[in-house]
Amino acid sequence: MINQVLPGIYRIEVPLPNNPLKATNSWLIRGEKRNLLVDTGFNTEVSREAMDHGLHELGIKMENTDLFVTHLHSDHSGLVNHLATPETTVWMSEADGQVVAESRESFHWGMFNEFLIVSGLVDSGVENDFTKHPGYRFASEVYERFNLVNEGFEITAGDYRFRCVATPGHTPGHMCLYDPEKKLLLSGDHILGKITPNITAWNFNTDVLGQYLQSLDKIARLDIDTVLPGHRYVITDCQGRIEELRKHHRARLDNVLDIIGSQTMNTTQVASRMRWDLSFKKWEDFPWGQKLFASGEAMSHLYHLTVKGELEMSLENEIAWFSKK
Repeated sequence: MINQVLPGIYRIEVPLPNNPLKATNSWLIRGEKRNLLVDTGFNTEVSREAMDHGLHELGIKMENTDLFVTHLHSDHSGLVNHLATPETTVWMSEADGQVVAESRESFHWGMFNEFLIVSGLVDSGVENDFTKHPGYRFASEVYERFNLVNEGFEITAGDYRFRCVATPGHTPGHMCLYDPEKKLLLSGDHILGKITPNITAWNFNTDVLGQYLQSLDKIARLDIDTVLPGHRYVITDCQGRIEELRKHHRARLDNVLDIIGSQTMNTTQVASRMRWDLSFKKWEDFPWGQKLFASGEAMSHLYHLTVKGELEMSLENEIAWFSKK
């Protein structure tokens, strides 16, 4: 589906088959000489056909269109290799661009096998096979010609002058585009309406939830009227939505502390007792991918509480265990 949301800006809705997110919003900003396309969708036939149809309907050719990818996840980067021509400039942050440029046999994917063990998922009977990860299955073919950008880099497209704003948390190199004159933010998965961005910790290198909350504060300081997110609908109350997201994570942190109580628990045990807005009634019914993402989200909250000094963590038989101090 294609619709115009602002002067010169169109949404191409790219379906994500068999995925609870349903679709990725790919934003096309039309320019006189060059256009800008933000985010792409999975590397699947259904996503490719929807993207190709949308570009054709808008009369867009990739030879005079550049790409900006907000972050590494395959529902945003999967079609980069399919879309990019020799004339296309593809912008992405250094941290996330390096991952997309790696092969599927890289360390990035191997770390999921380690997570499946340290989280307690394998111990609970979950198959230790990272190739089941949708991001792995629907990733772009290797693409190495990224123009790596940092905070403050400017991209002009049509009547819009965007500034890159680093917002790590959802991924290490997540980046938004902000036009201060138009008070417009293209938020990727940093800020979404109704659904909450998945904040996952796959290891203990970084307090990703703390990082995400700091990035929310950073965006809250900007003057924004309209947010064009990576999924679902346009947001017209950015400050209100940021406060909702803060409250969500405060409630989730309290929920984790209540679950642990006086016990010592691993990540999977906590995740299986947390409240999830999913159609599955029992943890046992969660598919492999949903157990992975739920446990990654639980881990980010457990590790954040550990960094804050409210929990302590120990390792036993390669599994991380958490208890109150």
